[in-house]
Order: sequence, then structure tokens, then C-alpha cells
Amino acid sequence: MSQLPFRAQVASALGRTAATLSRMTGRGDGSVIGGRVGLVLEPDLLRKLAQDRKLVLVSATNGKTTTTRLITSALLELGEVATNAFGANMPAGHVSALSQAKRAPYGVLEVDEKYLPDVLDTTGASVLCLMNLSRDQMDRAAEIWLLAQKWRRAVAGKPVHVVANCDDPLVTWAASTAGQVIWVAAGQRWKEDSWCCPECGGPLDRKDADWACRECRFRRPQPHWVLDHDTAIDPRGQRWPLDIQLPGQANRANAVMALAVVEIFGVPVQRALPKLAEVRSVAGRYTTVERDGRHARLLLAKNPAGWLEAFDVTDPALPIILAVNAQGPDGRDTSWLWDVDYRILRGRPVFVIGERKLDLALRLDTAGVPFQLAADFTQALAAQPPGRVDVIANYTAFQQIRTEFGRAE
Repeated sequence: MSQLPFRAQVASALGRTAATLSRMTGRGDGSVIGGRVGLVLEPDLLRKLAQDRKLVLVSATNGKTTTTRLITSALLELGEVATNAFGANMPAGHVSALSQAKRAPYGVLEVDEKYLPDVLDTTGASVLCLMNLSRDQMDRAAEIWLLAQKWRRAVAGKPVHVVANCDDPLVTWAASTAGQVIWVAAGQRWKEDSWCCPECGGPLDRKDADWACRECRFRRPQPHWVLDHDTAIDPRGQRWPLDIQLPGQANRANAVMALAVVEIFGVPVQRALPKLAEVRSVAGRYTTVERDGRHARLLLAKNPAGWLEAFDVTDPALPIILAVNAQGPDGRDTSWLWDVDYRILRGRPVFVIGERKLDLALRLDTAGVPFQLAADFTQALAAQPPGRVDVIANYTAFQQIRTEFGRAE
């Protein structure tokens, strides 16, 4: 890698110092503050840090942190990889990640959907991984069709290799202006945000995995990679069992996206799969924490699509704790709770906590799901018999619980 200009070196070094102090004093993990300090001293620091690196940008409404981790794990076969492992997915987080691994020839960066066009333009990343788009933080991100439109404009004419989920019509439309696209049939369980054609507004007809617009020529592309239950099918038609530790169909989808990305860098499936299998939790997701004989598995769900996937991996025989906040990172508007079908929880002991627990309680009552309110996670967990319990929380509620256990990994 080429030497950074002196000003950028100083900005990067001071940013790393700030990040280290943040960790040492227990104020945070340093994944944001270091980048903020660096950008104040050198506003163009992200561009300079990205030069001469082979970068992957990963963006989606759901699954981007996990997919970033899976891609990173496989790319370590080739050498050091810079990555924002804790999900700090805006430019300050990217600067911090690249500064911390200043000699890494590779980088895998999770990127907030809204920031993707600017980060792509600034970093000149060579590979882009686009997985799904659905409603999330509507008070901040606006309509997802507008995000798809921004993505579409961002990739048009860029020398970037796009890996895109062709089962999501919005992602397909966004990626279709790119010059080079690898289509992955990764699935789309949540379809409520994509019944209309993003090209012409006409209705989309769906049959099994296929979809097509009834009024124009926009339709699902022929995939290069396919997720077939628990098996990945590569572009040559070879089948690879996905023997991974992360649970659920959504994580198998994340895995096949990761395989498609790392093959671009020359990591074959047979070398990548064992690395994916080493990943057991991601920034606290799927981690099991223990207190007084109660073993709580932590699941993150930030929006209707995420709750649907979380329900897929819970155990119907276990009690469940649900936590909902509405802070800035969550989005202030909790009306999306009415789009989640909570009837699947009937018959389970359900405990509700969080700053907006009454919003969730009303939704559960309407769905005919009995529940108990608790003051906080400690009280809700203490109400469980010794043994296992599932926990589903949205972003800040999840981080609060995770912090109680020393930011469980």
C-alpha cells in the first residue's frame, strides 16, 4: 500500500488513540469516536485510507453485519482484512476500521443503506454486495423505493462488481444498471414491500421463487448462485452443503451471498466454507448469556422482516422475552409493529420489556397473545424457570441487554 500523506497519517494516528482511550475507559468499543476524530482533522481521510485496497461494501436492511463477518472470515485466507466488525456502518466507522488495520490489503465494510452511494463514490470499492430492502426507520430513511433509486444511480457506470439478491425485486432493479452483476437466488421471505414493479409501478406476479411484472419486461434474472434449502449451488452447478453454526434460513442466505463475493477474490468454495463454519455469533447476535441458571439466547430484530426471520430460529417450546425501544437508532415510529404477525407466539410464555413495551403490549393483545409486562430485562429473566429462554430485541434494547453481560460476543 502507498504511504498516506502526512496530515492523513496524523489524523489516523490520533483517531486510533481516541478509539483506544474509549475502550480503556469503558465509554465504548472505539468503532466510531476514532473515525470522528480523524475526519475532523482530515475530511478526506476515508478516501485516502481506501486507496490501493481491495474493498467490499455490504449493504441491506437486514443481515449486513452477519454477511460482513462471513465475508471477512473467508477473505482472511488471503491476508489481513480491515472491517467494521461491530456494525459502525457510517463513514466515521469506516475510517476507524481502515485506520485500525492500516496495512490490510483487503477491506470488508458494512454500509448503512442511506450512505451507500456516497461511500461507494468515496472509496471506489471494487465489489458491492446488495442483499435486501424493506421498511426500516421510516422517519430517517424515507421510502425504500427512494433508497433503491439512489442505489441504482450509484452503480450506473461505475467499475464495480455487484453481487445482488435477484429474489428481491427492489435490489434487482437497483443493481440492474451495473455493468457486471452476479445474481444470487438467496430468497425473500418478507415480500410485503415488493408487490409492485419498481420500473413501471405495475403488479408483480409471483410463482414459487420466480417473479415478473405483468405490465413491462422487468422480471427476475437468471441466477448464477442458488440457495436450495441448506445447500448452495454454484455457477457451475455443483452443490455445496452449508454446514454453518449460525441458525436459520436467513443466515444460509447470508452465507451463499458471502460465497459469491469471495469467489470474485479467488477464494474457492471448498476453502471458504470451513471459514464460514467458524462463525458462531456476530456482535452479540445468537450469543447465549447465563445468569442464575437461566440461559438466554439473544436475537436482534429491527423491523418486520427481521422479526419474521427471528421467529424462524426461536424454539416454540421455550419462554420468550421481547424488548422494544424507540430511540434514534431504532427509529421513533413504532407503527411497524402492526406489520409483524405475532400470532406465532401463542402458547408460549411471553414477557415484554423496553421503553415502548406498552406499544408492543397493545399489538400482542390485539393478536390474542397472552403476555406479562416486566420492568426490565433483569426482572423478566428472573421470572423464568432455570433453563433456556429466547430473547428478541430491537437495536438499542439489544445493545442494553448485551451491555449487561459485558458486551457479550
